[in-house]
Amino acid sequence: MKYVNAADILPYELLIEVSKYSGGKLLYVPTLNEKVSWGEKNGSKQYYLERNREMKKLFLQGKTLDELSKIYGLSKETIRKIVI
Repeated sequence: MKYVNAADILPYELLIEVSKYSGGKLLYVPTLNEKVSWGEKNGSKQYYLERNREMKKLFLQGKTLDELSKIYGLSKETIRKIVI
C-alpha cells in the first residue's frame, strides 16, 4: 500500500473535517469496493480447485497417497485431507 498525502487528493473542506478527527495521525481509508474472497483476484483459488480436482481423479483411478505426495510435493496427510 502506498502512502498518499491527503492534502493532495481531498477537497480542502473535507480535509478540514478529517483533520478535526485525526489531526496529524496516520489514517487507513479502506476501499468501498466489495471485497473478493481469497485467491479470486490473482487466480490462486481456481488453480487449487483444479489441482485438487485432478488429485481426487487420480486417487479414484488408483494412485496411492505416497504416489500423489511425490507428484504434488505435499505430505500424505495433506493429500488425505484433499481426496477423502
